[in-house]
Amino acid sequence: MNTGRRLGALLAGVVLTAAGCAGAESGSGGPIVVGSVNALSGAATFPEASQAAKAVFDAANASGGVNGRQIEYKALDDKGDPAAAAAAAREIVDGDEAVALVGSSSLIECEINTEYYEQQKILSVPGIGVDPACFTSPNIGPVNVGPFHDMTLSLLYGSEVLGLTDICALLEIAGNTLPSYQAAIDEWSAITGKKLKYLDSTVPYGGSDYTSYIVKARNAGCKAITVNPVEPDSIGQLKAAQAQGWTDVTWLLLTSVYSENYAKAISNAGAGVYVPAEFYPFTDAGSSQNREWRELMTRNGIPLTSFSQGGYLAAKYFLDVLRGITGEVTRESVTRALREMQPISDPMVGTPYVFGPGDTHHANTAGWPIKLASGTNRWELAAEDWLRIPARN
Repeated sequence: MNTGRRLGALLAGVVLTAAGCAGAESGSGGPIVVGSVNALSGAATFPEASQAAKAVFDAANASGGVNGRQIEYKALDDKGDPAAAAAAAREIVDGDEAVALVGSSSLIECEINTEYYEQQKILSVPGIGVDPACFTSPNIGPVNVGPFHDMTLSLLYGSEVLGLTDICALLEIAGNTLPSYQAAIDEWSAITGKKLKYLDSTVPYGGSDYTSYIVKARNAGCKAITVNPVEPDSIGQLKAAQAQGWTDVTWLLLTSVYSENYAKAISNAGAGVYVPAEFYPFTDAGSSQNREWRELMTRNGIPLTSFSQGGYLAAKYFLDVLRGITGEVTRESVTRALREMQPISDPMVGTPYVFGPGDTHHANTAGWPIKLASGTNRWELAAEDWLRIPARN
């Protein structure tokens, strides 16, 4: 959170520059300006979310727009850089006078811009929320489950559905994410009364050799492991376990590894890789739940991934709210409509989406369990319904 404050002096010039730009008048009869801040270049990119949101808005424009007005969508690149993320937000909010941000997807954007969004009284509906600030800000409400609820769901499936015992955790920690992952594990413990057998939060991102971490986990008596990896790291961890002859361990991973490329790269998945898909599994090609999304993405040449599902849903929810506004469409009226909206259900998710008036927003608390077995190189449905985090009073 403090990263944004440390950038204050650097951003002063950026703010002045952005404020001088010509902006669209969203409150007039012209286009309704909507923006997003995304990792479109850099070490880790998520271009599909904003591409999917744009496809939804383009389709709406082709059908006449919203009450006769077109959506003008601007997707800016933060390059995975804090200063660029701050500059992009200011260009959209100050320069373009956007009414809201929709479909953003970035590793750092929420943390960098959350205080700015509060100051400017603008709301953001990210397609993919990643860092903790995405789920703890009064002005940001992602449509996805996110890595923290994802971990709670993964542990719940392992202990309560698969009946696994001696579950351990290997955590890769970036920035200030450790407390949020610990809270996710504590949530699982509070629901089930169970504890992890072993926890190692020193596992590095992009490690060259994970053997020592795997050996320690095996020696600790772990029978299943939950990890929060990116794809290359998980592939390295599974290969390290295989090299040690540890092939009866179950992997309880997150949506971050749910891709066709990951499945093709895994030949030995031990006792199985299980993931709670944050949206209805896109690898179930014939599903009715994903039909409209799949057709729109295919028509626009956008990859079929969880990221494009998130961007698609963010734009779809936003259009529903926008169409319900009577009178002038301004940042103020859009903010009021999102805060007062009724929950929206969609077959692509297990829980309704609502922004609402709260100080935090984390509406999506369901995942659809899927499995990758050794020698299959393909994801399979592992359940017939959503797995939901039980509500606690």
